[in-house]
Amino acid sequence: KMLGLLAKTSPKLVEELIPNRLSVSTMLKVLQNLLMEQVPIRDFRTITEALADGVARSQDAVALTAAVRVALSRLIVQNIIGSEPELPVITLDPQLEQLLLGSVQQGEGGGDGLVIEPGMAEKLQNSLADVAQQQEIAGRASVLLVAAPVRPLLAKFVRYGEHQISVLSYQEIPENKRVTIIATVGGQANG
Repeated sequence: KMLGLLAKTSPKLVEELIPNRLSVSTMLKVLQNLLMEQVPIRDFRTITEALADGVARSQDAVALTAAVRVALSRLIVQNIIGSEPELPVITLDPQLEQLLLGSVQQGEGGGDGLVIEPGMAEKLQNSLADVAQQQEIAGRASVLLVAAPVRPLLAKFVRYGEHQISVLSYQEIPENKRVTIIATVGGQANG
């Protein structure tokens, strides 16, 4: 239905993209991914334009979702913190982030992505829950800021926790937002 509406206002964009360069099923998977992470899809034109740009580099739904998220970054961040100029974020310990990046790159060879030792995963989940709880008490949103390759997997990882934590990649931060690190999790000292 949305494609039909967009086809009326931008027939060339839709005609060029579907089904010649991108299958309807892949497009639906991208929309599903966005909705699963509570990203509004009302700006369908921007989504379609980002897909048209991204499809030249990849047909993978996860990679295309990442491209769309960058295009919708202002909207995503606005939904999290409103018009506040400052974005308070939680970051990962640099060593842990490097470990996860290595794990993701190894997983691209056919594995299922992120491999975290169970004890480390539990400590990370607990650390994130503690910081998220402090943010909730203070009336602020919890945002985990990570490298783009690990963002989808960490978003899935935190989705099953008890606290609402938004996971953003560095590329998804609009230029007009000032980032403030409020906590770093995953190190040896703090879990």
